[in-house]
Amino acid sequence: MKAFVFPGQGSQFVGMGKDLYDSNDKAKELFEKANEILGFRITDIMFAGTDDELKQTKVTQPAVFLHSVISAICLGDDFAPAMVAGHSLGEFSALVASGALSFEDGLKLVYKRALAMQKACEAAPGTMAAVIGLPDENIEEICAESSTDGNIVVAANYNCPGQLVISGNIDAINVACEKLKAAGAKRALPLKVGGAFHSPLMQPAKEELEEAIKSTTVSAPKCPVYQNVDGMAHTEPAEIKANLIAQLTSSVRWTTSVLNMIKDGADDFTECGPGKALQGMIGRIDKTVSAHGIL
Repeated sequence: MKAFVFPGQGSQFVGMGKDLYDSNDKAKELFEKANEILGFRITDIMFAGTDDELKQTKVTQPAVFLHSVISAICLGDDFAPAMVAGHSLGEFSALVASGALSFEDGLKLVYKRALAMQKACEAAPGTMAAVIGLPDENIEEICAESSTDGNIVVAANYNCPGQLVISGNIDAINVACEKLKAAGAKRALPLKVGGAFHSPLMQPAKEELEEAIKSTTVSAPKCPVYQNVDGMAHTEPAEIKANLIAQLTSSVRWTTSVLNMIKDGADDFTECGPGKALQGMIGRIDKTVSAHGIL
């Protein structure tokens, strides 16, 4: 059974999508429509901008979304998923690819999400750190120990066994990283990200996005969507909306999502979008399944 998965922020690179734009009329039309919707030529930054321009949250998120969704659309009949999932931002790509959201609505929501997250990051500076080589329970305990009132750190992305990303206030992250290394983590390394994504520090962004999600039409997808907040399959529009609203301040349960997809029959995973991060994670979750980019 084929599963299609969609990456999140951090997988972007300059030049992404240019081959699609140059070689496929449908892709060109969708990229130009995106430029119109966003009110600036995001394609100029994607195809020939600088790393710094592309790294801005308000550019990165729609750029990764566009590359992912347009890649899936350009597959035509070869895009025939039994199930889909996306990592963080990638969940919006998965929802568009599966027909739950229109291309236009998906892009508008992603852009609103990016702007709201940027604003939340400026209001409450935070960061994230990758932790390698410790069991999840140990990391969760150390996060709880390292948190105080107004200075928190939480488990944010359960990427694969032995790899978890934590998120929170800068001071709390630094304290937790020292404790995690003392507890035997191979690495506990702050990431170059703009803020504390998937933590309570994103509450203002969640509230801002909630109104936009509530007023957006979500249809029943053509296949189950495994959502980040619980790693479970969803097809009910009301449930999909509620999970999408909760996503910004909740952990990304990627390991659970992939394990549930495999349990439900997925044995072939295609990553749609820039980079190979999800292929690597899936390989570490279960070595018996196939995980590749678009063939």
